[in-house]
Amino acid sequence: MDNFKFTCKTEVHFGKDEHLKVGDYIKPFGKKVLIHYDGNRIESNGLLDAVTQSLKSNGIDYVTLNNVVPNPLLSGVKEGVQLCREIGVDFILAIGGGSVIDSAKTIAMGVPHQGDVWDFFTGCEIPGQVLPVGVILTICGSGSEMSESAIITHDELKLKKGVDNSQLFPRFAILNPELTFSLPKALLASGIADAMSHTLERYFTTTECSLLNDYMMEGLLKMLLDISPALMEDHTNYNLMAEYMWAATICHNGLFDTGRSSDWASHRIEHEISGLYNITHGAGMAIIFPAWMQYLIENNKLDRLIRLAENVFGVQEGNPQEKAEAAINGFVEAFKAMNLSTSLTESNIPTNEFDKVALQALSGNETLGRYIQLAHKDIIRVLEIAS
Repeated sequence: MDNFKFTCKTEVHFGKDEHLKVGDYIKPFGKKVLIHYDGNRIESNGLLDAVTQSLKSNGIDYVTLNNVVPNPLLSGVKEGVQLCREIGVDFILAIGGGSVIDSAKTIAMGVPHQGDVWDFFTGCEIPGQVLPVGVILTICGSGSEMSESAIITHDELKLKKGVDNSQLFPRFAILNPELTFSLPKALLASGIADAMSHTLERYFTTTECSLLNDYMMEGLLKMLLDISPALMEDHTNYNLMAEYMWAATICHNGLFDTGRSSDWASHRIEHEISGLYNITHGAGMAIIFPAWMQYLIENNKLDRLIRLAENVFGVQEGNPQEKAEAAINGFVEAFKAMNLSTSLTESNIPTNEFDKVALQALSGNETLGRYIQLAHKDIIRVLEIAS
């Protein structure tokens, strides 16, 4: 096990009706709130009214901004920064999933910053003062509600980049499974795939011994695979949704990073796919991760795939390659059962721009990944497998 420091600054409020107390949770941090969300779902289902009533009861002023799209855009962030500055916002409440939360975090960085907020994503600037952010989660999968990460797409450049900083941990996250009951099934499936991908990025490690995290991740993956058919059939099942919601949160809060290396090449590749072609991130991971795992077989990197086959899918018979293939097939079958595409062609994503995708994914570096390092030609090969 490697040396590590673990920090998670987010306070979690989990369960029924917790969103009704949001004013109490915000009061120690701010008096003028930006409520940041996307679409009309929280308006039509009464959630926005419940939130504003809680704020009013606590003497908290608010303004709303409904401008977030999947793969949130820099232009929307800048609109939020300007609004917050004009009216003196001192707290941002994100109501939604990863896109809304990442947009809120980026606005929180941008309001006190005198330069271009994109500078944080290019590495030219490091966040200094950041407005506090809180979350009411309505779409599971991204894990952003309890992470130090934010990911934004530059509209004009078609570049999707992320920033990690401990100041980006939300001050609190409200997780009420009932708030996800109106979620479209396509977003539910994408979120489950995203949670699996966050776990797998950490599972594929070069660290020799990190058994506790191995077993925790295997258990989480097995649980998600076990419950996903029933959850897709009835996503108003409170207990199943509660299990999924908490799993999707803890698999991206840094716990599984402790004492081990992670890979993340698949995410970097997918970020360019979703940034260029606007596919939902989790749906993109359902395409890229199996292709990346197939690339491992081509390069005789079988050890972790074999362990997945044995400990997650219960495959005890067969030679090493057969077990590795069984692990990949297990995930592919699970994704297909949720009506997720597992190839670029199925998703109508062009297959003639692999060079561009690879160059953007590398972002000036020679390789991606730690478990297996991918150079430009290797990224193209992963994309070829994914096509």
